[in-house]
Amino acid sequence: MKIQQFEDKHLSHYSYAILSECENQIILIDPSRNPEIYEAYAAENKADIIAVIETHPHADFVSSHLEFYQRHNAEIYAHSLTGASYPYEHFDEGATLNFGKITLSSLHTPGHSPDSICIVLHHDGQEKAVFTGDTLFIGDCGRPDLREDAGNRKAKREELAGQLFHSLREKLMRLPDHITVYPAHGAGTLCGKGLSSANSSTIGAEKATNWSLNEPDKAAFIQTLITDQPFIPKYFGYDVEINRNGAPAFEESIKKVSILAQQDLDSRITTQSAHENDLILIDTRPEAEFKKGFLPGSVNIQEGNKFETWLGSIVTPGEKYYLAAADNEKLLALISRAASIGYEPFITAAFVSTGGTHTMDAPDLALLKSNPEYFTIVDVRNSSEVKAEPIFTHAIHIPLAELRERTAEIPTDKPVIVHCAGGYRSAAGSSILYIAVGNQTQVYDLGEAVTQFK
Repeated sequence: MKIQQFEDKHLSHYSYAILSECENQIILIDPSRNPEIYEAYAAENKADIIAVIETHPHADFVSSHLEFYQRHNAEIYAHSLTGASYPYEHFDEGATLNFGKITLSSLHTPGHSPDSICIVLHHDGQEKAVFTGDTLFIGDCGRPDLREDAGNRKAKREELAGQLFHSLREKLMRLPDHITVYPAHGAGTLCGKGLSSANSSTIGAEKATNWSLNEPDKAAFIQTLITDQPFIPKYFGYDVEINRNGAPAFEESIKKVSILAQQDLDSRITTQSAHENDLILIDTRPEAEFKKGFLPGSVNIQEGNKFETWLGSIVTPGEKYYLAAADNEKLLALISRAASIGYEPFITAAFVSTGGTHTMDAPDLALLKSNPEYFTIVDVRNSSEVKAEPIFTHAIHIPLAELRERTAEIPTDKPVIVHCAGGYRSAAGSSILYIAVGNQTQVYDLGEAVTQFK
């Protein structure tokens, strides 16, 4: 038997292939959108992918379970409460799945979602591992507030937090201490708030160190869990529904994205008015290159580890957008990354950017230090960050995920300067405000220079 862990660093997502070497069969758990890495692993081991288990309908990425069903005749297993529209086998509490010397059994562990399950692996009759989905992470547990408005079964966060308290104690903590814990996410995910950077643990180690297994009072557990959770990106509810219905095949879907040549770009974009046509253009170039020259309607979501998160936080599901990158290789990679959250159908067209006629100047740092009241300062960090570390006392606080909808709150009687914690989000935020108020006042990005003011 082999357990292979796959990591999508951009989404802090772990998925798994369980290989029965005696039967040359593989069962996948929570696979990501692109099936190629799993197919390559199967080919390398001369094995067939016979099934996919979904621990729940994920909110932060799109799964390839339906594609494996369609292309490989792999059965899909999920809890009956999932209410999926594709053919699947109910994998409710106590259900088992046997292949080779391996038995997989289901634990119903509601809390992160009403339909969450954990999968216990037995090999040669011995309990070896548990795949905990978004129920138990290393150092934390799943957040309970993502299913208030999404999914087949909706529930309030307080109710789900209470269910999670019991799931952790009555299901997972009763497993033997030596069992390896394999979660669906690591540090950096928005599905929890205090995850370790470790990619696995044991039940015993988590009992000793994980706060969520050590809080004996249910009311205190609920309050701690629901307090200061990260923001919820716009795309999360959309992905829950995609995963309940099944996504189109990955390769075929990204091939449908139109890629513009330069001459087509000139006629389709540069002659359009962003305000008249509700055009949004996601320019992924580094902020220094972006500021030297960009097209109207451009939002600078730089290529980086959190591109998908901010794409799905700034662009509303269903909203059409253009996608630009510095070169063709990066453009193709970013189309695939957009597809990992199901955003490839919304790309009106993609193109390699050579810049544009609009520019953004650097701010006068000496003036900001000596007379900060000269500027309208906009802080696009999350509320918990502002609370923990205020930087400018008179700043207007609007989290980046909300900024496009709240630009009317920004006064235009002064130059506007945007900051975050390190420069990535302020690049996007300043470009959003440039679109909204740049024709009324000067807009600046404080960028990495924010560290001089902390």
